[in-house]
Amino acid sequence: MESRRRSLAKAFSYRLLGSLSTGLLVYLVTGDPKVSLGAGVLDSLVKIALYFLHERLWQHIPYGRERPPEYEI
Repeated sequence: MESRRRSLAKAFSYRLLGSLSTGLLVYLVTGDPKVSLGAGVLDSLVKIALYFLHERLWQHIPYGRERPPEYEI
């Protein structure tokens, strides 16, 4: 099981990359750096929270996990 800190670090690093691409795309469409910066920041905040919640919810879903043996010798 991953720690909350690890899930949060993964969320931040993933969103940094995603928000940079969102900001770039918005800039290419609008040509306005203020709008693209605002879109990138808002994108980061919303999606970091969603990704963190998604990771934490999956910690409670046993699908695809190997079960430890019932006993050990």
